[in-house]
Amino acid sequence: MSTHESIANPTVPPPALVPEEPLIAVRDLKVHFDLGGGGLFDKFIGSNTEKRVVKAVDGVTLDIYPRETVGLVGESGCGKSTLGRAILHLIPPTGGEVIYKGQDLAHLSGKALREQRRHLQIIFQDPYASLNPRMTVGQIVGEPLDTFRLARGKQAEERVQELLETVGLSKRYIKRYPHEFSGGQRQRIGIARALAVDPDFIVADEPISALDVSIQAQIMNLLEKLQREKALTYLFISHDLRAIRHVSDRVAVMYLGKLVELAEAKAIYAEPLMPYTKALISAVPVPDPNIEASRQRMVLEGDVPSPINPPSGCRFHTRCPYVIEECKEVVPQLVQIKPNHRAACIRISPDQPHIENVAPGAAPGLEAGQHA
Repeated sequence: MSTHESIANPTVPPPALVPEEPLIAVRDLKVHFDLGGGGLFDKFIGSNTEKRVVKAVDGVTLDIYPRETVGLVGESGCGKSTLGRAILHLIPPTGGEVIYKGQDLAHLSGKALREQRRHLQIIFQDPYASLNPRMTVGQIVGEPLDTFRLARGKQAEERVQELLETVGLSKRYIKRYPHEFSGGQRQRIGIARALAVDPDFIVADEPISALDVSIQAQIMNLLEKLQREKALTYLFISHDLRAIRHVSDRVAVMYLGKLVELAEAKAIYAEPLMPYTKALISAVPVPDPNIEASRQRMVLEGDVPSPINPPSGCRFHTRCPYVIEECKEVVPQLVQIKPNHRAACIRISPDQPHIENVAPGAAPGLEAGQHA
């Protein structure tokens, strides 16, 4: 786990506290999908249809450091998977930067982008749909080796067998087809395919959501083992907060295309600051029946608004129990409220981090000038 602590004396920083350069630096990343309408043809035929744009990711800034796991959590439709795929350029970003080792992936194309692809891989959510049913396991796992010209022939076959054993499968499975495997085994094949090119960074896009509960822990343990052995860096996307807590060093909370909280995993579960994060964590059941029966849950009213027409100001204000008028007008920025703990809310500040204790109607973050 990397250390990302603030340095009190920047002139002579203690070596142990010098933060590493981020492996992936996301800067103001946007992914907007144009649904049409409002064009010249609509005007010609007299249609009043306005141009509709889905703002799936809308100005995300995030650093991911070497050998750490950043958990990305949020409700369905908040833009988690879109963000992960935009970082890998599987979806072209509308704006912003994705910097990997000094190069902006968001603006690379052709040969330059291809050269970086082997270092950045993805594990897909659905182990049934992500494997070609017409290809054998050997062909599936070996395809990246051939694509990047890393190995061929006997050498490639030996590498595939080694990868299968690395993820806990027998090398004898090399001639079998995907339909001959269970969901957990298929996901292991997908992991082996991602590892084939020795990547630095892997986006795990809800890799356990389609699996039985009994298999989920095995896959998470496998990912952790591989991270230790191969010095991997993960962006682990999930709506399962228990899984996120288990595997993550830091947790980023996303709501309607924006990051609303970012902190170390232990801190965000012990002391969430954003009302949205509090609601998500309170929804996770506690194994102890006595504690579960006595604890108070924070239940959000209403559904997530449409990303086509998101609310003005804070996008969470339509469901927030602590909303004030300023929340409907001011767009909160993700700022540091506590050491290594950032949140986007005008109703809290470093001096008053707990929203429950803030005076009714007060906006200490706005008064401190921390929000634009």
